Amino acid sequence: MARKKKPGDHPNHERWLVSYADFMTLLFAFFVMMYANSQTNKEKATLISHAFREAMTEGTLGPALSRLLNNIPSKPGQVLPSNIAVLPVQNKKPRPVELLPSLHQLNDTLKKEIQSGRLEVRMEGRGLVISLKEATFFPSGGDILEPTTLPMLAVIATEIKRYPNPIRLEGHTDSIPIKTSRFRSNWDLSAARGIAMLELFAERFGVDRGRMAISGFADTAPVASNETDEGRRRNRRVDIVVLNELAAAQEPVQASSK
Repeated sequence: MARKKKPGDHPNHERWLVSYADFMTLLFAFFVMMYANSQTNKEKATLISHAFREAMTEGTLGPALSRLLNNIPSKPGQVLPSNIAVLPVQNKKPRPVELLPSLHQLNDTLKKEIQSGRLEVRMEGRGLVISLKEATFFPSGGDILEPTTLPMLAVIATEIKRYPNPIRLEGHTDSIPIKTSRFRSNWDLSAARGIAMLELFAERFGVDRGRMAISGFADTAPVASNETDEGRRRNRRVDIVVLNELAAAQEPVQASSK
């Protein structure tokens, strides 16, 4: 119902009637003005002042502030100062998903291989870890994957392709130094095994390269003592780490390879 005018009302009285939301917006605009006046960038402050004046005189506060906050000229043909950068809109990557279903799926599908000690699947604070034992997947001192392991790796690739989470391929060795014509040290060997896994996942199974990264740890992250043969066997491995949302947020931003 329209408000009836009372004697003495200003002719433009209704124009200045505002809702609570309008009042809060005006209050916000006031603080924007205060901020503008505190800046040493006078050209940007001028744009802010112009947007505010336009809002108050033309009743277009919302659009004016929207243009202001996005550094878009408020008038056709208006040119932004050269020192005000217009940032491009970046495509957001899919948000990492919960990994417990993958843990259960892999434990079920690869049950025999896990029980035989050929690989291990576990959940850590950073995400899902699939640990591939050297004795099963690589020859001693080499980075060529054993062809007999391809069916297992196909199961793993199929599962990790279902989700957008980043993947880290980490190579590990025992503490016995290696120096061959191909590998100068355990660092070279551990990194080369991670690269071999990346190439297989990308070329044969179609995993997006943009999701994957390589780490070579040599003997610096053991899971068992290097004082025994059994401990050294456990330490020689490649870990496929599918990062959870918390761990992924700490990673450098990567562009998709697609």
